[in-house]
Amino acid sequence: MNLTISQLKAICPTQSTMKLQPFVEPLNAILPGYGIDTPLRLQHFISQAAHETGSFQFLTELASGSAYEGRKDLGNVIAGDGVKFKGRGIFQTTGRVNYRAVSMHLFNDERLLTDPSVLAIPEYAVRSAAFYWKNKNINQLADADDCVGVTRKINGGTNGLADRQRYLALAKQVIK
Repeated sequence: MNLTISQLKAICPTQSTMKLQPFVEPLNAILPGYGIDTPLRLQHFISQAAHETGSFQFLTELASGSAYEGRKDLGNVIAGDGVKFKGRGIFQTTGRVNYRAVSMHLFNDERLLTDPSVLAIPEYAVRSAAFYWKNKNINQLADADDCVGVTRKINGGTNGLADRQRYLALAKQVIK
């Protein structure tokens, strides 16, 4: 099961093909290794990704990150951590502790603590999102076709639920 550029464009019709193209190969190469390997799982992953990134437009949080300053729950214990470790990647990895976990998983070292911008590169944005998806056992919710449950795992609440459902409906039309 390979996602094509025409399928991704149908799910994200307002985005340019040129902006979507860098994601197709990483999505196809990476997702199966994380168990995102059925049409329903892929539909849910892509719909959440499309919402979180504004149709694959933004891989870095638009806010400054200052709201995360001093957040011990995110491991932001050094002055400047909030801005340095603001959300990046498809599912917006946020905070020193989460960047460290992703870095250890992806590279077996702490390089993302030195250069967090790596998560804004499509390949690593996909890898970090797939890691998050697997760690949070989201395949179970996708298998149950539970968009609300998937959204809660990705977002922590139901922000943007209608938009996520809209993307999911589009994904279901083109990913079979």
